[in-house]
Amino acid sequence: MIAGIDHFVLTVRSVEETCAFYERVLGLKRLDEPRRPTALLFGSQKINLHEISRTFEPKATAPTAGSGDFCLVAARPLAEICANLEANGVAIETGPVERTGARGAMMSIYFRDPDGNLVEVSEYKG
Repeated sequence: MIAGIDHFVLTVRSVEETCAFYERVLGLKRLDEPRRPTALLFGSQKINLHEISRTFEPKATAPTAGSGDFCLVAARPLAEICANLEANGVAIETGPVERTGARGAMMSIYFRDPDGNLVEVSEYKG
């Protein structure tokens, strides 16, 4: 009944700081539209950003900055992602480590964004 994920929402302290981080570190593209949440585009998905002081309806019952924990699939080799994180002063908390994703075996790294959300970036094996 479900084919995939279209978008998810992160509640953040600063849309500007969050966009700058994800654009610089992961190459996501910012999208601003009137009367819509700012979004970060990647592949055929997006992350909508709700600033803690400016959320949109409907929303989670208790939106909280820094409570996200999600996994993104790398479009480039994981070694390249790691090098870009290092070049941007972003510490890898864990990894590369083996994990099992929705499509099978993968290698993952974990780091935090400016709000403390746990970001996992993975590369599927084979």
